[in-house]
Amino acid sequence: MTPGPGSASAAGVRRPVPVKTILAAVGLALAAVLAIEIFLKLHQILLWVAISGFFAVVLHPAVNLLVRRAHLHRTLAAIIVFLFGMGILGGAGYAFVRPIAAQLDDFVNNFPTYVADAKAGRGTIGHLVKRYGIDTYVERNQAKVNSALKSAEKPAVRVARMALNTVTALATIVVVTFLMLIEGPRMMQSGLGLLSPPRRAIAQKVMHDTARALAGYVAGNLLTGILAGGVCYLSLVSLGVPFAGVLSLWVGFTVVVPLIGAVIGAAPAVTVAFIHSTPAGVAMIVVFVVYQQIENRTFTKWIMRETVALTPLAVVVSVLVGFELVGFLGALLAIPAAGVINVAVRDLWAYRGAGTQTGAAHPTEAGTAPDAGTAGPRTQGTGSTESTEKGAT
Repeated sequence: MTPGPGSASAAGVRRPVPVKTILAAVGLALAAVLAIEIFLKLHQILLWVAISGFFAVVLHPAVNLLVRRAHLHRTLAAIIVFLFGMGILGGAGYAFVRPIAAQLDDFVNNFPTYVADAKAGRGTIGHLVKRYGIDTYVERNQAKVNSALKSAEKPAVRVARMALNTVTALATIVVVTFLMLIEGPRMMQSGLGLLSPPRRAIAQKVMHDTARALAGYVAGNLLTGILAGGVCYLSLVSLGVPFAGVLSLWVGFTVVVPLIGAVIGAAPAVTVAFIHSTPAGVAMIVVFVVYQQIENRTFTKWIMRETVALTPLAVVVSVLVGFELVGFLGALLAIPAAGVINVAVRDLWAYRGAGTQTGAAHPTEAGTAPDAGTAGPRTQGTGSTESTEKGAT
């Protein structure tokens, strides 16, 4: 009896693995290792590109508005939007830094007077120095103080290096964002042209919904920051607390910090208010608590539901994951990134569900066809019978 082709397998003899399969597996493993190595080497640049893409998506509606309504060339529209945005950021930074620089200059000019008052025990500083024995401690540890001042050069070099890296990152992000605003739509259209019409439609819908979610999230945060800063400014001015403008700008900036932004923004304002007077400090605490409760139940809830569509648990988890992966910057970008993923998954799931329903409708149509085909011959048979009867008559 001749053994069948599957008798070797039935007898337990294993067939040798083809060489092509082994080479393919080894190649995939090496490609994965190489991809991970490249990602680790270029993670900083990839992060800058991701941030640039975020800003490009946020500014894209404004550029499109100028192109569509004002009939401007896209490059000119991008330049106008860029200059407008940089002007707003520069003005806010100047308004924030100018009072601090003025106060530092005043402190440096009056520093000898402060030292003399401290030694003589005059004024608030002198009272604190005498009360806690700071002058005695400084005289007793003069050598340590001098050593600490000399060793401050190394941290200064490190701070200068960090500042240089920050400037490089900002310049890179600005340039890449500008190029994405100009070339991004053309590149996206070229990529979409490679897809089939159904996949192209779902890709366009996903991109449109994610861009809308990001723009809405940023606009909502800007509105919340303006409201928070305005409430803080009016409260500080009415209480007579100094530096109301700087403290209000700080409150408006820290709105973008998830979870702890309200605490970070309120801490300096409350501290300065308490230094001014105890009733002013208590009043500012009440103002921040009441405003935060109103914001959490209205604006923040609306932003999270209508734009990125995230639950409070998803917000907390995304912020923790972003902070663990990238640090503070990751915590800032965690919510919009999670919102983009949520919107994309929702659209793809809806498309998959619609495709399943369409596929379920096809068997019904296919089942109807045989009935029609069966009815056709019956009709023809009936017609031939009738013609035969007429011929016989």
